Amino acid sequence: MAKWGQGDPRWIVEERADGTNVNNWHWTERDATSWSKGKLKELLVGLVVEGEAGRCEISDLKHVEGEASCNSRKGKLIFFYEWNLRLSWRGTVKESGEKHKGSVEIPNLSEENEVDDTEINVSKKKGEGDVLKDLMRTEGTTKVREALRNYLKALKTEFTLGMILPTKATGGQELATERRLSGHTMQDSVSPQDTVGVKIPTVKILMREIFNSPAEELYSIFTTKELVQKFSKCPAVIEAEKGGKLQMFDGSVSGEYTELVPSQRIVLKWRCRSWPDEHYAVVALSFKGMAAQTELQLECKGVPVSSEDSTRQCWKQQYFEEIHILLQQSKDTME
Repeated sequence: MAKWGQGDPRWIVEERADGTNVNNWHWTERDATSWSKGKLKELLVGLVVEGEAGRCEISDLKHVEGEASCNSRKGKLIFFYEWNLRLSWRGTVKESGEKHKGSVEIPNLSEENEVDDTEINVSKKKGEGDVLKDLMRTEGTTKVREALRNYLKALKTEFTLGMILPTKATGGQELATERRLSGHTMQDSVSPQDTVGVKIPTVKILMREIFNSPAEELYSIFTTKELVQKFSKCPAVIEAEKGGKLQMFDGSVSGEYTELVPSQRIVLKWRCRSWPDEHYAVVALSFKGMAAQTELQLECKGVPVSSEDSTRQCWKQQYFEEIHILLQQSKDTME
């Protein structure tokens, strides 16, 4: 093994939190098979398809065969996945009230094909009710493809948190930048290095998001177990009191509530499972009410440098986008 200051720098073991894989040069692999099976079931089972013909629902993931993994090499993430899926569906014809069952087969979901090109075969048990089969072939296929896209999005963001490790070079960089983002996210800033918990290079992320919701309603979405489970689509532990525990996304995210001011502010110790042991960021959520809208200001201090992008994507895609969907569904139900 080369000594510090000698030889090819790619192979030098620096003084760092993880002590391995300097500059992210070596090939590392993380098995995503078990996680993927749970995520696919979560996204597909319970999927509802409605139309003029009737209503159908994916009732079970009968068969799931395959594997998935994420690999890191030279600081880049490479994904491998190959799945053979069979789903069960059941439905009711609108006019007659007849009930029918069938299946959906996805023989080859893999990185070799785009989701839109992936084969999806719909079948129905013997008997009448072909109108439901047609509904599943059209609207059902569209919704299944959307769920598969969400699986791949989660695989590339939620599952990969922390896979790109911090390096000595990035630790010494000045990371002060300011970016303008599209959509509801108004501004996203990164400050120079901050350290919270174990001593690793970290950054502070600032984000703002506008929600069509009063502040008290938005606050409750972050502090009510049932609502957290709705937008995260996972079982959750939510003890919304000072010192109370938080756990989301099948344990991928955990933490503790340290401050709660109803409808105004939430402060958390917050971490991703893939971060170095015992390392937490400090997340502050501030709710700024504006009539029927609320501006949510997020400050996430102490994010490992290597996890900056994935953490930002986690908040944007797994939190903000899903909360927008939940709010719209609630509005549609009331109308």
